[in-house]
Amino acid sequence: QVQLVESGGGLVQAGGSLRLSCAASGGIFSNYGMGWFRQAPGKEREFVAAISWSGGATYYANSVKDRFTISRDNAKNTVYLQMNSVKPEDTAVYYCARGSSSYGSRRTLDYRYWGQGTQVTVSS
Repeated sequence: QVQLVESGGGLVQAGGSLRLSCAASGGIFSNYGMGWFRQAPGKEREFVAAISWSGGATYYANSVKDRFTISRDNAKNTVYLQMNSVKPEDTAVYYCARGSSSYGSRRTLDYRYWGQGTQVTVSS
């Protein structure tokens, strides 16, 4: 049974930084692409970043490109999202997800397993 547990969320001032972690258990972590998504109140879940099985390929939403960095440590079964220069519009619940293939994807339908989410609130 695959489980994903996010951590690292919290309250941060605009312009600050935060690092989210997602620890995976069950299955073979290194075989699959991973992604981060977010959902703000009243909005649909949206893609943030994705990474391939080896970390060799990464993908970002335009809204976070050059501010956020996704990475993974296959030895620790963990994927990270480093968030820099955060803005109030980054406020959302952030979810990590495990893909159905070894590639990263921007589409929610390409992810089978999801974590419970971690709240990120950016104050202005």
